[in-house]
Amino acid sequence: MESLYLISFGEIALKGENRPFFERILMQRIKKALRPYDENIRLQKTHGRIYCFTEAPREKVINSLKKVFGIVYISPAISCENDMEQIEQIALEVMKSQNYTGKTFKVETRRPNKSFPLKSPEVSREVGAHILTNLEGLTVDVHTPQVRLDVEIREKAFLYSERVPGPGGLPLGCNGKAMLLLSGGIDSPVAAYMLMKRGVEIEPIYFHSFPFTSDRAKEKVVELCRVLAEYSGQMRLYVVNFTEVLKELGENTPDEFLTIMMRRMMVRIAQKTAESIGAKALVTGESLGQVASQTLEALAATNEVATIPIFRPLIGFDKIEIMDLAKKIGTYDISIEPYADCCTVFVPKHPKTRPDLSGVHEAESGLDVEKLTELGLEDIEIIEVQTGF
Repeated sequence: MESLYLISFGEIALKGENRPFFERILMQRIKKALRPYDENIRLQKTHGRIYCFTEAPREKVINSLKKVFGIVYISPAISCENDMEQIEQIALEVMKSQNYTGKTFKVETRRPNKSFPLKSPEVSREVGAHILTNLEGLTVDVHTPQVRLDVEIREKAFLYSERVPGPGGLPLGCNGKAMLLLSGGIDSPVAAYMLMKRGVEIEPIYFHSFPFTSDRAKEKVVELCRVLAEYSGQMRLYVVNFTEVLKELGENTPDEFLTIMMRRMMVRIAQKTAESIGAKALVTGESLGQVASQTLEALAATNEVATIPIFRPLIGFDKIEIMDLAKKIGTYDISIEPYADCCTVFVPKHPKTRPDLSGVHEAESGLDVEKLTELGLEDIEIIEVQTGF
């Protein structure tokens, strides 16, 4: 049996002449999310809403759409003609489905269709009175109701009482592509989520340093990508064999500059890879002052080697805030698995926390930067990670 879901989108509705562009991408993402469960899904667009008609199981629909960026709410709904008698009858059906006995309720009406003869407060009043007359055990509370019945008067009437939150933001793909420097820790997967929420497609790059780091560390990164892919449908992971580059850095770099040199080489290799796939920016999970390589001076030293933007969506976040987000999106438990990456293995005892650029240049003078960059680019494994939709 076909069911109806009202999909609400927030920020997209505020767009001007380019709003159809964002709506089109969002509808594509919705179809992609639900196609595994229903190949004949139907979508209809109206101002501020998308009507989704599908025979897919309700649990699958809700769980899938909760991870589609651009959606603010998903509401299982029932529609009828713009006739008060039908509206009142459907209102009873919706309330009966909510285990209403002993609860407080409120009717909230929106009337985009101004040709409907009754105004919004009048519809709410009449529907509420009909519910009180026909259902026992209910009382009205217009401020903090336990059950809220929504009535929308559009080309037809739509009634619903559930508002399942979506992730919000903008539909994935509307703002291009970026490459994420993925470490396997707590921060970088959250940074990926934050950029994906703003409509940016993410392709991660991971710097693997076997035997200094284990293959289990690499598997951990793949698992993180699998969680992130639940929000996109698929993800392409680039795994750089970074071992020989690290050996060169360790042998020819002053110990206190090792972290900065490592970050600069990672950015050079990531940028070349990003350019080859059409990505317009790099993304990191850095937060200002969190560790030695994330002071203003250290970040400036990293930025110097990049010619494309480096986005740091967590720059002003406290660690506890990042951890809370990681738990919310499902990456935290994987990130804290005890498999170290090169960023944690190769940490000098006394790292340079506020390096000046002249000192960085001097420390780097003994390196053949171009050769090391090419060395990193020579051996890149591409892993296609697919999950969800």
